[in-house]
Amino acid sequence: MRIAGVELNEEKRVAFALPKIFGIGRSRALEICRKNNIDPMKKVKELSAEEIKAIEKFIEANYKVEGDLRREIQANIRRLIDINCYRGIRHQRGLPVRGQRTRVNARTRKGPRKTVTSGRRKVTKK
Repeated sequence: MRIAGVELNEEKRVAFALPKIFGIGRSRALEICRKNNIDPMKKVKELSAEEIKAIEKFIEANYKVEGDLRREIQANIRRLIDINCYRGIRHQRGLPVRGQRTRVNARTRKGPRKTVTSGRRKVTKK
């Protein structure tokens, strides 16, 4: 089954399959099921065509998901970079944005450690 351009696993239950869509987490998935009177423990392959359409319409009407959401997030980051604010500069330099320390941690943002090679003396055999 395909919703918002994402192929959902037919064997999973609806509440656990919907979070595969970018912008929908576990709590939103449960909310979508509750508002559309769908049992969250029903498997995706057991959904009727009307239930699938109801889920699609509800998501489209109430949430930004997938491409639209990704574009909005990128636009927000681009705006921060353009106005040269602190957070924008951190994004630009690839450093942590939310105040984390960078002296010993932040390897996810900074990338792998550089190997130290300069300053070592070559061993000569006698």
